[in-house]
Amino acid sequence: MACAWYENRENPAGDAPGVLLSGRDGLGGLGLFVRHRPAVAGTTDQTMPPAVLYVHGATFPSGLSVAYPFHGRSWAGELAAAGLDVWAFDFAGFGRSSRYPHQDADPAGIAPLGRTAGVAGAGEQVVQVLEHVVGARGGGRVSLLAHSWGTIAAGLAATRRPDLVDRLVFFAPITRREQARLPDPNGLGAWHPLTVKAQHDRFVEDVPAGHPSVLSPEHFESWARDWLATDPTSQTRTPPSVRAPSGPAADILAAWSGGPAYDPHLIQSPTCIVRGEWDSLCTDTDARGLFDALDRAPLRRDVKISGGTHLMHLETSRFALYREAETFLLAVDTPGAEDYRHDRRAAGIAAQPI
Repeated sequence: MACAWYENRENPAGDAPGVLLSGRDGLGGLGLFVRHRPAVAGTTDQTMPPAVLYVHGATFPSGLSVAYPFHGRSWAGELAAAGLDVWAFDFAGFGRSSRYPHQDADPAGIAPLGRTAGVAGAGEQVVQVLEHVVGARGGGRVSLLAHSWGTIAAGLAATRRPDLVDRLVFFAPITRREQARLPDPNGLGAWHPLTVKAQHDRFVEDVPAGHPSVLSPEHFESWARDWLATDPTSQTRTPPSVRAPSGPAADILAAWSGGPAYDPHLIQSPTCIVRGEWDSLCTDTDARGLFDALDRAPLRRDVKISGGTHLMHLETSRFALYREAETFLLAVDTPGAEDYRHDRRAAGIAAQPI
């Protein structure tokens, strides 16, 4: 079912234009904010450039990830310059999408908000945005580029609506584990306050002791300020914090207890796993298990990038991540790809400014 309506929204400086999709009946009227960055003119001779939808992770929205510029360059801008029609959205409860009513209440005793499964779940939200993108483009399929917990929602959407999905890039995916004595996912409460310090600690915890920082202090300071601003109530708490829906954390606990919200065996799209060598949330064992489970995917790839953590898209290794993702999304590693690269070099497209 396509969205019922959308409206233009004012955008902060440098952000991609966006619309607010009205929620399906099952979403209770919650709106989803969708960004769009068209392919840079001249980067492709295709009438309809290939499309990609970015699916964000558990604690910050698309505007603070794929659309966030460092020194004027965002991942969305890089993808558009490579010839991709770039879309992204914020899950309900995040960024510029509608907040759940329970995010204004005491979270105790309320089921975690924003879980993947269910009629109004994150997986269904991905499907809704996919349908919007396909409709806006007049048909075709859309690739999914998902990060962390977002790979669970993207995986569920890809198994439910394979007709809408072209390729999958799972960046730092959360995968099935068999860990005992983890907390009950249903006991996390509706939401939890997340501070700048908690985010910073999480961002740097996997960097080996004594290794130079891979996260620029200058970048993090501006990023943290803009992240806090995504929650209009952040300054009402001490220390300031963002109300993060607990559904993603509940999904991660469930996956690590042997019960992920989707079955990788059902995925039928070419899939690339890409991760950093220091990522403790997506280890070699995790990636291998997911790779083996993707046994119906016609093409599988597992790429490990040196010097990166779970948040590599904010780190010094981000350009290696960009290149791996766009190569797979553009299918320039398949027969005929050399002709494509030659045409781009001849046109000077590789040097296209962002």
